[in-house]
Amino acid sequence: MAKYPTPHINATPEDFGKTVLMPGDPKRSAYIAKTFFENARLVNDVRGVQGYTGFYKGEKVSVMASGMGMPSIGIYSYELYNFFDVENIIRIGSAGTIDENVNIRDLVFAMTTSTNSRFGEQYGLPGVYAPCANFELLSTAVEEAKKLGAVCHVGNVLSADTYYDDDPHCLEKWHRMGIMAVEMEAAALYMTAARAGKRALALCTISNSILTGEEMPVEDRESTLNQMIETALNTAVAIGEK
Repeated sequence: MAKYPTPHINATPEDFGKTVLMPGDPKRSAYIAKTFFENARLVNDVRGVQGYTGFYKGEKVSVMASGMGMPSIGIYSYELYNFFDVENIIRIGSAGTIDENVNIRDLVFAMTTSTNSRFGEQYGLPGVYAPCANFELLSTAVEEAKKLGAVCHVGNVLSADTYYDDDPHCLEKWHRMGIMAVEMEAAALYMTAARAGKRALALCTISNSILTGEEMPVEDRESTLNQMIETALNTAVAIGEK
């Protein structure tokens, strides 16, 4: 029996491309569709979570927001993978650096994710699962980013359940373990993809430094985020051609 539309996505499998870009902010979905897609059309607006499908360099591709946090991206990615025949989800968002060698405007690719979330307990595993990116998506995206002249870092990020943590020193402990940056969704996306037998990648633009308090100037945000968006879109085209 078909399981669509769902309570969260009012669409059919034909409405989505095989690759979906997933920013957190619904307004960014609309921006991407308007700025980069040809023949873009709105395919979902349940709860204001906008999803669009169009064409980029001839490749059918979609963009849909995830909202903030692991529970939210867990719902949307689960439904896209399991009910709408999506094969690849590329999270595109912002992150805060906790590494003195990772700077504002740089791109960070989450090869693996650490987390303070208990999201993975649902799988009943007899140990601790290590969420990781799909290597083909990761390697392709890094190459596409380099073509655009981006400064890239590949490694471990922290997917945090807490934006305001009661322990003011908690990130120092993660930094000692080589964590580059902090965001809030990648671990759940990677685990959901693994369970569904699908592919996922998270790439983020560094928007602020948690170490120094520095933030990306507002006037730089569009051009810098565009580099991340184009990296993800060019990756979708490259893997679609294989």
